[in-house]
Amino acid sequence: MYDEQREKIREDRKHLEVRARRLLKNYLSADGPRKRQYYEVVAGAAAACQPDVTDPNMEDPQLAQATAEAALKVVKLREQQAIDDNDQLATLITDAYATVAVAYRRASTVYRVDEEMQQLGTAAVHLLTMATSYMAAQSAEITPGDDSSD
Repeated sequence: MYDEQREKIREDRKHLEVRARRLLKNYLSADGPRKRQYYEVVAGAAAACQPDVTDPNMEDPQLAQATAEAALKVVKLREQQAIDDNDQLATLITDAYATVAVAYRRASTVYRVDEEMQQLGTAAVHLLTMATSYMAAQSAEITPGDDSSD
């Protein structure tokens, strides 16, 4: 298991670390309207990577790992196809998937043997939490509550 964790960390450093750090750094320097764009893109990437849970016995670390793998797959595909070459929005989207992968790797405890990646993962988890909370609040504003007055 230790070798498997090290291999995942090595792969994450190769495909995800720079992208997640860039997104987090840019998020921190963004103004209010731009921060909202980060929330939308990160929450969207996270939603797109949620596994279809058909096994009720699947535990949280397994779900987190499946989500991280799905996000990593998207990053690799986008890199392979050079989707974000010279396109800021496409780069932001790829970086969002990388950040989601790092957040879920952190949640699945893969980074417990690597302090630096654990810290990056913690920052990614915080951003993901803010993004999903923001989007839930936006959804609540758009969808009025059921007043059951029929």
